[in-house]
Amino acid sequence: MDDNRITQIRVKGNLVGIVGLQKTMEEMSSDYFRQTDEAIGAEMIRRLSGGNYIPDGAGNAYAQAFVREFKKYLGQPVEEEAPAGLQVLILGPGCANCNRLETDVRNVLAEMNAPGEMVHVTDAREISRYGVMGVPALVINQKVVSVGTTPDKKKIRQWLEEAVQIHAEDHGD
Repeated sequence: MDDNRITQIRVKGNLVGIVGLQKTMEEMSSDYFRQTDEAIGAEMIRRLSGGNYIPDGAGNAYAQAFVREFKKYLGQPVEEEAPAGLQVLILGPGCANCNRLETDVRNVLAEMNAPGEMVHVTDAREISRYGVMGVPALVINQKVVSVGTTPDKKKIRQWLEEAVQIHAEDHGD
């Protein structure tokens, strides 16, 4: 397995790329599957901190995220961590309209200085999970807001502002 493969995991609600996570989990699976969460987290921090930046004071949050990923790797049930801020998905295979929508959303998010993440999903099986019958599609905080069209930036901004407002109300921000 490639030692330099990057896996994205959620730490404190934010996606973070970790180098070597898959290989580390593979190596640890036979010896650590019955260990405590604390032992698993500590060992994963020890093994992964050499090739990854783990900020001072964030070790516990990273350890929790590593334990969650390790349990998923072992096929154990875990509760996923919710994203911080907005979660925006562009659904589409990478066609010109899909790429234009991605660029427009990225620009509007930057103009708004809104916290969150944006992911362009190109895998057809993953796209089908959202039940959309056309692309590009825009999903904001798990809600499909646009299908089969590239909305103008004004409309994108309106949807994002509404989502920011709802997020703030739901989280007491």
